[in-house]
Amino acid sequence: MRKSLPALVQIETSRGQGTGFFIAPDTLLTNVHVVSGASYVTVRFVDNSTVQASVTKSEPECDVALLKLWSPRSNQIVIPLGSAGDLQPGQEVVAIGSPHGIQNTVTRGIVSGLRRVGSVALVQTDAALNPGNSGGPLLDRGGQAVGINTLSFRQAQGINFAVAIEHAKALAEGRPQQVPHGFSAASRDASQHIPDPVAPSETEQQRIQGTQIYEARLAVIAQRASALDDYWVRFMASGFDGQVSGNFDRPWCVVWEPDRMQGNVRKEYLAAYQDILRKAEEIRGMVKFTEDAARRADVYPGVRRELRQRYRLSYPGWDK
Repeated sequence: MRKSLPALVQIETSRGQGTGFFIAPDTLLTNVHVVSGASYVTVRFVDNSTVQASVTKSEPECDVALLKLWSPRSNQIVIPLGSAGDLQPGQEVVAIGSPHGIQNTVTRGIVSGLRRVGSVALVQTDAALNPGNSGGPLLDRGGQAVGINTLSFRQAQGINFAVAIEHAKALAEGRPQQVPHGFSAASRDASQHIPDPVAPSETEQQRIQGTQIYEARLAVIAQRASALDDYWVRFMASGFDGQVSGNFDRPWCVVWEPDRMQGNVRKEYLAAYQDILRKAEEIRGMVKFTEDAARRADVYPGVRRELRQRYRLSYPGWDK
């Protein structure tokens, strides 16, 4: 099991944190509810270094999400995928995760049974799970992932569930979801009730859509901003005598802070400078419109901040 630990990471969003694990150097598995509302997340390794990852596929019904790293490590340790359908009651399993933010916490337990809730196959286990464990792997004795631990299906103290790894395989390979053989329908009496999966609410779906629209608009704005970057470099090389102080995501943002432009625009470049001002104001108007729309769509402030940083649009004076 120790060999599996480098494949475990903490998944962080503006709403909280959970666990994820590598199944390929650029691919992670986690729960949908861990990344709900986010188009991308922060991945924190045990050495506290971080990278970014995009949420590329998800299956809310079975609470499985697939993430792709922006900057994968070629030597990344991965966890092989096994089969939940091969498990037997009484078989030992291990759950690894980040309960309460404590990374690579290992708990042991046994398989209590293989259950089916609608079209979702679940491994019932007594391995201890706590907030933060969600998205981590349930491993068999050979170190293969046989499930993804989830608290969305938790029913009672000491009884926990992992979504069968077959659902993750189907999602990764683009196949239809099917319940593996050997999973019996869960009893619906009071002592055995298992909640149905937690699907995103209508508000959450609107927020997810709003986040996707927000990011798409920022990408368009960033293209225009990059074109103005080039224009600004040419202008500063020939049309400005002096120095500029301060650091900006986009160097031309200094036009809104004239006290930082210590010098003079050459007379023959005044028209070019006015053109830069006009283009800068157009971009600021686009940013303000995009931010207002994102607020109305209830896109989380932390998500907006991180996306602005990604597209180098973090200038604090957009709303002035």
